[in-house]
Amino acid sequence: MTIRTLFLALVVTVSAALAGQSQSPAVASMEQKLQHIRENAALPQPDETPTIFTQQEVNDYMASGQVKLPRGVQSVRFSSDPGVVTANTRVDFDELKNGRGSANPLLSVFSGVHDVVVVARANGAGHKGYVHVDSVTLDNVEIPRFVLELFVEKYLQPKYPNIGLDSEFDLPYKIDTAVVGRNQLTVTQK
Repeated sequence: MTIRTLFLALVVTVSAALAGQSQSPAVASMEQKLQHIRENAALPQPDETPTIFTQQEVNDYMASGQVKLPRGVQSVRFSSDPGVVTANTRVDFDELKNGRGSANPLLSVFSGVHDVVVVARANGAGHKGYVHVDSVTLDNVEIPRFVLELFVEKYLQPKYPNIGLDSEFDLPYKIDTAVVGRNQLTVTQK
């Protein structure tokens, strides 16, 4: 699981195809908002009216199968408070690691299937996204930061070189700001 991928999915789910039948009103609403973001970005001067994504829209959309999750990530559910995103995931670490092992005993915890909770501070400003991972728990056991850093370096960075526990990345579709609120995300294009 990559934090950047999860945050981008939360921001606009840019990698998802917007075609297909809606499975719920929340999915239909999410699709309309995503289409608006794409069309607005194509304008020379995008409308700066904020677009608000609700927690239900994001979670229903993620569960609809329209978002391709990273290999090994079986499910994701988001919740948020101002400035903080919590991702509750189910991860098959053996699939995520793609058969790559390690002799380091500190990394042995990252095997099998686990419930993972990632808590991160996230925001977007000036067309950049920022994520700082505060904590990760596997089956309710908090993983020390230095062990997380080892895991990211060994298994995630070879595939996603710009990923880390602190990430900065360009926001797509002329998104200027992304503000995480209580159970919602507000994005503004510029």
